[in-house]
Amino acid sequence: MSFGDKVHNVVFVLGPPGSGKGTQCSKIQSNLGFIHLSAGDLLRAERQRKGSEFGELIETHIRNGSIVPVEITCKLLENAMLASGDSVKGFLIDGFPRNQDNLDGWQREMSDKVKVHFVLYLSAAIEVCVQRCLNRGQGRTDDNEESIQKRIVTYNEQTFPIIKHYEKLDMVREINGEKSSDEVYAEVERAFKNAGFRHHA
Repeated sequence: MSFGDKVHNVVFVLGPPGSGKGTQCSKIQSNLGFIHLSAGDLLRAERQRKGSEFGELIETHIRNGSIVPVEITCKLLENAMLASGDSVKGFLIDGFPRNQDNLDGWQREMSDKVKVHFVLYLSAAIEVCVQRCLNRGQGRTDDNEESIQKRIVTYNEQTFPIIKHYEKLDMVREINGEKSSDEVYAEVERAFKNAGFRHHA
């Protein structure tokens, strides 16, 4: 199975835990016809899958708030893209690339198969993010305060430099994620329109 000649449109969605990435991605998916792929959700699903060769390894990384090896994440993302069929306008990849190793691995494995149009960066103060994570009660094993703080440290040390890398390439569209989800979405939609993506019928 391969991508064939089709180059897929991709927008990376980055921001600290609790900045509203999932909420905005589901709005974009509903209104703009992009498919939302959450690296974290794909990893959590793979961890649960019976007979997964990666399950235990993923479990350890998620528990420690550390980052799963890039080959695994790229493979899961690629499989999910292939499974989505050909008529998709593009993919929102949420929570990836999380560090330099992710970025290098993505360039190595995927750069000839996809076109990254821009990075949607939802910024929010750390205390707002912590409060949101604690309040959302999604039953995630990593939504306790200690895990959240670890994830924020990992984000600041490893993911924020990736945003800076894309800023130098003039590819970052920063939006204040502390506003209401509707206000944030109005700005998100503007960023997509400016990149040439319109509402789907």
